[in-house]
Amino acid sequence: MALVTVGGLGAYNIVHGLSGDTAAASDDSSATAAAAAPAPQSTAPPSGPTALKAAQAFLDAWRAGPSQYPAAAKLTDAASNAQTDLTGYRSGLKLSSIAFSDVAAGGPSTVDPGATTVNLTVTAQVAGGTWTYPDTLNLVRSGGQVSVDWASATLYPKLLAGQSLLAGPVSAAAAPATTVTAADGTVLTAAAYPSLAGVIKTLSQGSTAGSTGTAPNGVQIVDASGSPVSVLKTFGSGPTGPKVVTTIDAKLQRVAENAVVKPVLGGLPAAVVVLDSSNGHILASAYGNSTVGDLALELPSPPGSTMKIITSAALFDMAGLYPNYPAPCNKNQPADSQTFSNESDVPSNPNTTIEQAFAESCNTAFIKDGFDKLVHPGDASDLSTEAHDVFGLGQWNIGGGLQVATPQVLAQPNGSDAAADLIGQGSVEMTPLHMASVAATVADGAFHQPVILPGLSPAGAAQPFNQTTAQYLRQMMEFDASNPMGTAEPRLGSLPGSGGKTGTAQVGDGNTTNGWFTAFDHGIAVAAMVEGGANGVDTAGYIVQQVLESGE
Repeated sequence: MALVTVGGLGAYNIVHGLSGDTAAASDDSSATAAAAAPAPQSTAPPSGPTALKAAQAFLDAWRAGPSQYPAAAKLTDAASNAQTDLTGYRSGLKLSSIAFSDVAAGGPSTVDPGATTVNLTVTAQVAGGTWTYPDTLNLVRSGGQVSVDWASATLYPKLLAGQSLLAGPVSAAAAPATTVTAADGTVLTAAAYPSLAGVIKTLSQGSTAGSTGTAPNGVQIVDASGSPVSVLKTFGSGPTGPKVVTTIDAKLQRVAENAVVKPVLGGLPAAVVVLDSSNGHILASAYGNSTVGDLALELPSPPGSTMKIITSAALFDMAGLYPNYPAPCNKNQPADSQTFSNESDVPSNPNTTIEQAFAESCNTAFIKDGFDKLVHPGDASDLSTEAHDVFGLGQWNIGGGLQVATPQVLAQPNGSDAAADLIGQGSVEMTPLHMASVAATVADGAFHQPVILPGLSPAGAAQPFNQTTAQYLRQMMEFDASNPMGTAEPRLGSLPGSGGKTGTAQVGDGNTTNGWFTAFDHGIAVAAMVEGGANGVDTAGYIVQQVLESGE
């Protein structure tokens, strides 16, 4: 690579005295006048050799540094602007040296009439490293001499008027987009994990918690206000952008994505959430076939008999009952001006206990005991108090600006909802996220508010979980999962130590049902919901089973 080595001020005198293609400047006053008011440009381009010699003189003066910028500027057709721009180039890039190689005439310009092009390679030592780029000078006859036709693009081909070049830390606005990863560093993308598309978008646009990475050094174009336009060069490894590390388990997320579109579900909309029972970390969140949005996190609906977990806890905590307490499973049970009944496959039994009624999912047993013990004249708040104060159900901040639905368990339900709420109907509304948290609270014996960004420390529940109640609930959920009478047993019977609860919720006009299933096993808690599912075990149960079996 041959570098330009045209030396000293003698070169400028040579250019001013070129014969044939230019008239010599008579004295300094004529040069000053030319700088003040650019002379009309000739329409006849200079010859290649003449353009090359004039370009070499300009480049030599530019290379010589700030003391020669006035001389370099005089070799352009806009001396004042050129001197200002050369000074700005040096300052913005923190230029320590510059060299030019491969300088060659390129023939008449196709974009600048009357100009001859000279092509070259610029090698600039700037803040952070070496920046090399191709450049082009346009040489014209102007004011009696061959001059560089000055424009912002003379400094860098893509530089526009009003823009500047800066070297140093590449600003965040010009750096690549934020990367969102699973806990193990696996990059999460909407293409690979479609259920997380909205989550990824929100976290990449607004999250700072859990972010890593700093802006690297490089060269960028900025506009007149200093705002980044584009990054031209980065030094070292280049910008990686901020990284948001989530609690997502990439393997479980993949399982969840597949589970919500299982063929056995017949294309029904479905959702599932998986939590780490020990800390509330969201390990997976997926939904499929939904036309209305994120069923896992954002769209609550009645949870059906999975609500009996909370109702049982309230009976134990507030009424002093226990799993073997009588809970007659009648065919019908009146309460609050409404008559409740069971699914057709639930046998009537006047000697049923709470544990047996839980396993068989007997509605009438929970209506009788729940309405008798938890609903008082003018006060039906016990269920709501248990849900909010013990299970921590409320308005949650899971991190990163993500919006999740707020569960609804009203302190003062309307009309007969005070009874219907006890079995997850009436005014009660949950998402799979909420019901996964309920199962996690039972499994761990403590509420941990779900989060998707590690390191967050949200507030706990208002009341600690009574450990006797926690043990009773684990016992009942394990019985439901392992005993042949349990509605959860068909999906969990092969998973020793697991516990679960099914649910079937009437929605809309009452002729449509959603299937629910929540469970815990091996340190994780899962809840799934299938819109239009005839029951929980044969719809949502398949989703939960697949997730739990993947963790075996």
